[in-house]
Amino acid sequence: MNMQTSNVMAPPAPRSLDQMRLPIVMMRDILLKTVFRKNVDQVTEIARAICLPVPVTQELVDLARSQKLIEATGTLHANSGGEMGYQLTDGGKARAQDALTQSEYYGAMPVPLEVYREQIKRQSIRNIQITRDQLTGAMGHLILPDDLLSHLGPAVSSGRSILMYGPPGNGKSSISNGIRDALGDKIYVPRAIEYAGQVITVYDPIVHSKAEEQVDDPTSLRRTSGRYDTRYVLCERPTVVTGGELSLSMLDLVYNPTARTYQAPLQMKSTGGVFIVDDLGRQAEPPQALVNRWIVPLEESRDILALQSGEKFEVPFDTLVIFSTNFHPNEIFDKAALRRIFFKIKIDGPCQEDFLKIFALVARKKKMPLNEDTLIYLLQKKYPTIDNVYANYQPVFLIDQMIAICEFEGIPYQMSPDLIDRAWANMFVKQEEIIH
Repeated sequence: MNMQTSNVMAPPAPRSLDQMRLPIVMMRDILLKTVFRKNVDQVTEIARAICLPVPVTQELVDLARSQKLIEATGTLHANSGGEMGYQLTDGGKARAQDALTQSEYYGAMPVPLEVYREQIKRQSIRNIQITRDQLTGAMGHLILPDDLLSHLGPAVSSGRSILMYGPPGNGKSSISNGIRDALGDKIYVPRAIEYAGQVITVYDPIVHSKAEEQVDDPTSLRRTSGRYDTRYVLCERPTVVTGGELSLSMLDLVYNPTARTYQAPLQMKSTGGVFIVDDLGRQAEPPQALVNRWIVPLEESRDILALQSGEKFEVPFDTLVIFSTNFHPNEIFDKAALRRIFFKIKIDGPCQEDFLKIFALVARKKKMPLNEDTLIYLLQKKYPTIDNVYANYQPVFLIDQMIAICEFEGIPYQMSPDLIDRAWANMFVKQEEIIH
């Protein structure tokens, strides 16, 4: 039976050890390490710890018993429906310790890369069709030019790549976040995947926000367990935001020599979601080098990763990549790179009319009464000094400054030409020579 969350098909739970498609020794060793580390002694507890259905866990326990690595304790736990207790034999403890020296990984069974590939297809970011209403709903708090949503909608629905460029302070980051909010549904993220006998952890509580889980009520007739593979965590579509700190090494597998396991790189953690490269051009690496690294993934929907041994392997690349920059694209990219980025959208500052709308909106929200003379002073005396270039961040900045002055002076919130002058002086620093 397929459980659905919104319209994403859940990964079906394995029904037997044969269906697992994992090396049998690896599964047995993870079982032994988990029993050893977590001190669990009943099949239902072990099943919860290794995230497998009870019948499959029982098969694995029986296999370890036949190899004299696990034994029944002979005690039936009365409080758990007469369940049999199990413990590691001396040989089992020795094998668990030996296995831990090879890899510290224990707990949830990993999902084989090939099985994970199938799930990515079921929940692909490219399957999403976003309507104008969804996008408007997610961006409702932003005052945007009418034609911007007409450009953004098809870009997001294509699930390819978007370059947003334009002067700073006009909400490129807020728009990126709005796109993420518009996606709205949930996907299944594997706790760990397996490739060539190596474990790569994927689920990361910092990146992935877990959806509310249904906990089984043992007395209820309708059990929800077994409906989907609990080696996955049901999450909001992930968003990874990187800025000036992004380096090429962050896009490689991270090997932990102590645990002898790998951690998925950022773009892999963002599978099924959005990867935002903010402030492109502020990284230590040149933007061209960063975009070159994305060329194969963006064009071919696959990424190439390398193990410690140097062996390279392919993983699916299913991510909406949003690049955001304050530079003109021609300054930071060559034509070949620009051709690879599917949509290029200029985010400009507001016109005077939109600027005033934003100003009024912010003032109302912050309980700052509007004053017509002050607004005329701002538009006629202040803005001409910067060639009437308006930016979305300015209303918030100016109003917050005036509020801070009013609170300090102990006067009711108000705006006046004098307060505008004081706020303006903090927004733009006067150019002068400082003698060192």
